[in-house]
Amino acid sequence: MFTQRQLEHILIGSKTFSPEDFKKHVAAAEAKKQEMEDYLTSEHILSEDNLYETAASLFQLPFVKIKNQPIRKDVLFLIPEPLAQHYQIAAIDTEGDNILKIITTDPENLQAFEFLKKKTGRDLSISITTPSAFKEIMKQYHKSLQAEFQAFTNIDKAKSEGKAGGEKNLQELAEDLPIIRIVDTMMEYAIFEGASDIHIEPEEQQIDIRYRLDGILKSVMTLPKAVQSGVIARIKVLSNLKLDEHRLPQDGRFKIQTRDYNIAFRVSIIPAFDGEKIVLRLLNESAQVRSLEQISMQSNQFAILKKNIHKPHGMILVTGPTGSGKTTTLYTILNVLNVPEVNISTIEDPIEYRMPHVNQSQVNPKIGYTFSIGLRALLRQDPNIIMVGEIRDTETAEIAVNAAMTGHLLLSTLHTNDAVTAIPRLFDMGIPPFLVASTTNMIMAQRLVRKICPYCITSYNLGKAALEELTRQFDLKTILGMLIQQGSVTKNIKSFETLLFYRGKGCKQCNNDGYRGRAGIYEVLDISKELNDAIVKKATREDLMTIARQQGMLTMVEDGFLKAKAGITTIEEVLRVTQE
Repeated sequence: MFTQRQLEHILIGSKTFSPEDFKKHVAAAEAKKQEMEDYLTSEHILSEDNLYETAASLFQLPFVKIKNQPIRKDVLFLIPEPLAQHYQIAAIDTEGDNILKIITTDPENLQAFEFLKKKTGRDLSISITTPSAFKEIMKQYHKSLQAEFQAFTNIDKAKSEGKAGGEKNLQELAEDLPIIRIVDTMMEYAIFEGASDIHIEPEEQQIDIRYRLDGILKSVMTLPKAVQSGVIARIKVLSNLKLDEHRLPQDGRFKIQTRDYNIAFRVSIIPAFDGEKIVLRLLNESAQVRSLEQISMQSNQFAILKKNIHKPHGMILVTGPTGSGKTTTLYTILNVLNVPEVNISTIEDPIEYRMPHVNQSQVNPKIGYTFSIGLRALLRQDPNIIMVGEIRDTETAEIAVNAAMTGHLLLSTLHTNDAVTAIPRLFDMGIPPFLVASTTNMIMAQRLVRKICPYCITSYNLGKAALEELTRQFDLKTILGMLIQQGSVTKNIKSFETLLFYRGKGCKQCNNDGYRGRAGIYEVLDISKELNDAIVKKATREDLMTIARQQGMLTMVEDGFLKAKAGITTIEEVLRVTQE
């Protein structure tokens, strides 16, 4: 379906409508709360064929309608069904060895065309068709897949009745071409979409596949129950796990390397009521580590970070929940510190990025190689800088503090909701207050918020209901004062009602979410002399927070409001990730 911007270009550019007529139709569509294209076709102002023929003429592309014309299965499956459905692109024929004929409803989807050229290694010959004709093509996918899925039904029945040949039978199932195609498509689509996790969830009648995209789980496809055993077996084979173990959890990993990407998959399998649930965590090992400037901090936060990472010893702690980007921040800091004059060693679980000239070691609890044992061993490796993936227990905390006290710069993470709470957490782990005070240089808390899609961003003023809700949760006068102090708004602004904020309307580029990508919001606590004295006296969290605020520390919520005002994210996102 075309966006309003595309329709304006097509219909005014082809002189089908004058600009005045187009505006009238836009107003009428908005009054009926319809998408522009739906309005034009449902009101019979333009037929679907006329609209897409006009578009094809304007873009100088052929217009075709494939009806009841079978497409060769080997050609059709050059583009996996989920990708074809999502991007409204299908392969219909080949021309020689170098050209793939494709059909689409969106001739401006350049990103998808570029991906297909790389994936297939062929040049594309593009034609335009209508959405209804494209639906007919999609039916051919389902007919082909259903025929292949049918082959597994009898195997699954036999297995459920205990008649299957155990591990050998599952091994054969995992090597069947249709199963390989399903699993490859699932993973390829996740990589293309930028998913961080794949959830394979068996239900009574089907298998649900969900991806975590920008921190949010989204359903992307369902598979027939008949392929469940094959899909699970295939992933176990890739991960080198026991095929005939269905009652105990299993963990494994495997890697996919191509010319375009290098992805490691961490696999976790647990027994569930309707089968085995699988979660695959995707780690992009070819991703570039960011520079400090790309962390997108406020200037005063950035100054504190730069000052502390160049200290020769002490602790830098990053806090936040799982998936908040803590490890990525630590890698960014290590990237700055990684020079030939220093020895950097890490103990991690898992190693998410490979870094040259850094000695990275992965824990293995199965053989007793834990964070505390690994950290103790690293101290005998003559390190200048140590990174510990996470301080989980008292023993690791004690070794980390002693390392920081004896001339090492130590980087690590903790699971706390904000920066200040990390100090009482260390007290709870049995670390004496004077050691916490003398070794801690800086604590940083962070969350990841979804960024507004730049292609459909729009401004708005907060409504009455939204203002009332924010007033219940925050002191808006204090936040407004902070926005003025940080230079985000001018001094003559007296209330939130007049402030412009931003959100995404939803478009094809962001899959109608209004969001695309993620950014961090931060809270940076510099351990000053006043805080140091308070820590030695084992001050409460509230007392420590009071001192930090007096020193000018921005909270994560305040940093979130600054980024919402700057059009980076929305107020709704800030509330979603900071509400406890």
